Amino acid sequence: MELGKYRLYSEMARGEKKAELVFKGARVFMAHTGEFVDGDVAIADGIVLGVGHYSGRREIDLTGKYLCPGFIDSHLHLESTLVTPGELIRQAALCGTTTFIVDPHESANVSGSEGIDYILKQTENVPANVYVMMPSCVPATDVDDNGCTLTAGKMKSYLDQPRILGLGEVMDAVSVVNGSVSMHEKLALFENRVRDGHAPFLEPGDLAAYALAGISTDHECVDYDYAMEECRNGMYVLIREGSAARNLDAIVGGIVSRHTDTSFFCFCTDDKHIEEIRREGHINYNIKRAVQLGLPVEKALKMATIQAARCYGLSRLGAIAPGYQADFTVLDNLKDLNVLEVYHKGRKILAESHGNIPPCPPDLKQTVHLDHFSQEQLILPHAGGKAHVLQMIGGQIVTEDLREEVPFQKTEKGNVFIPEGGYLKIAAVERHKNTGKTGVGIVKGFGIKGGAIASSVSHDSHNLIVIGDNDRDMYLAVRELIRTQGGYTLVENGKVYETLPLPIMGLMSDAGYETVNKVLKKMIAKAYEMGIPKDFDPFITLSFMALPVVPEIRITPRGVYLVKEERLLKTPFEQ
Repeated sequence: MELGKYRLYSEMARGEKKAELVFKGARVFMAHTGEFVDGDVAIADGIVLGVGHYSGRREIDLTGKYLCPGFIDSHLHLESTLVTPGELIRQAALCGTTTFIVDPHESANVSGSEGIDYILKQTENVPANVYVMMPSCVPATDVDDNGCTLTAGKMKSYLDQPRILGLGEVMDAVSVVNGSVSMHEKLALFENRVRDGHAPFLEPGDLAAYALAGISTDHECVDYDYAMEECRNGMYVLIREGSAARNLDAIVGGIVSRHTDTSFFCFCTDDKHIEEIRREGHINYNIKRAVQLGLPVEKALKMATIQAARCYGLSRLGAIAPGYQADFTVLDNLKDLNVLEVYHKGRKILAESHGNIPPCPPDLKQTVHLDHFSQEQLILPHAGGKAHVLQMIGGQIVTEDLREEVPFQKTEKGNVFIPEGGYLKIAAVERHKNTGKTGVGIVKGFGIKGGAIASSVSHDSHNLIVIGDNDRDMYLAVRELIRTQGGYTLVENGKVYETLPLPIMGLMSDAGYETVNKVLKKMIAKAYEMGIPKDFDPFITLSFMALPVVPEIRITPRGVYLVKEERLLKTPFEQ
């Protein structure tokens, strides 16, 4: 800090001069000590000068209210909200989140560096702090068919970008543990920065080797016991509560019942739809739910503020203390935890503020390259015996690999699988390079009847993915997504019921969140009406069925993939 400015701030901090702005009479949460104190907060140039008794040239009365540091989302994918990054940031900021740790690997898997640049440009002038983690696994594995490859060499040009904090979630744990040259080149590139993890269900030795590589976080824990194993290995656990993966109850429930120290726990959303953020909240929802489960509010607030800031080396965020950025969330009380006002750098965030959102480059709206697709590509020959069946699980993105006998029908071309008796057909269609690859499998537990559901959002390669109970409707769903250059669609009884176009890389809409909300709400209600269980988010859950780094079984354009065995099956009937 320049000395002359410091001297002025010092006089204000000591009460010798009036501060520019003072928040008066609040119950202030002191994140460093985990306590609330009565006091005024003095501000100048968006920086906290002190907490105590102050007068200001401008004053805001917060008597009877609670003043907390702005919340931090420790890990999220902006693309998963379905709207443009600037729109999402503004909506989530109104929920009290003022800092976002973003991993743009969805955009990178479709459009490479251009996708990353899009995220950076879209978040330059928003009322929040947006930091970016450089995608580590583009593609996620060597069985993926994505749009681009991001090597360590291509990452070097981003090292001097001030908003790039470190390396994004390292999903290819096998390459880390086995010492892959290309993977460790990426790790070495970010030697002195944060390296995020993605490590569900590693064996103890593998987890130790994974942490040994310098990976310091993970958001994939689904239960308390595994979360504790990661903490014992020195890793931060980012407790996820998104639209499809809801892990907070299991982990926080364990913390509360066992009186666990929470120093190495933070909160994240990972993947959460804009409709759900507007309905239930963002990180403020994680806090509220944790408190409902019995976690002291002070601990929940620390997890959402200073602990996340420490995890990512953000030394002037996450607390209300001298020299810290004046990012505040005003709460009504400590039971309901309703967000009343939000401030970024001392300025109130307004709901009607839209700012200047840069347009999307035209090339990023033409990313579905699929010239020829026929209904015959969905036929699944029945080879006899038991098949590998992808069992979906409510409220989770993990799956189970079942070995079961499945129904079939005799045709002129031989026996073929038919979706009935609770069994459905699932397919992944390559859409980046027009290769014609189509993988077909069998899924159970999703429940859709009389139609098909499809998406161009399918983590992390984002090919087209479709589930249905008949080939005709599945085919129509794929053709519809080719027509719209990506999106969500529902087909019922031979007709397209509704489509939400997502033309930006097949991941996002620029039609505005109100339009997205309206269409998505209608489609989700219809999906449940068609039989999809209500403990699934229909589209987000569908999107994860192609991700070959989450156990146990997935569908890819190359066929069925057994995650734990690292084995690709051309047909589900392979032994």
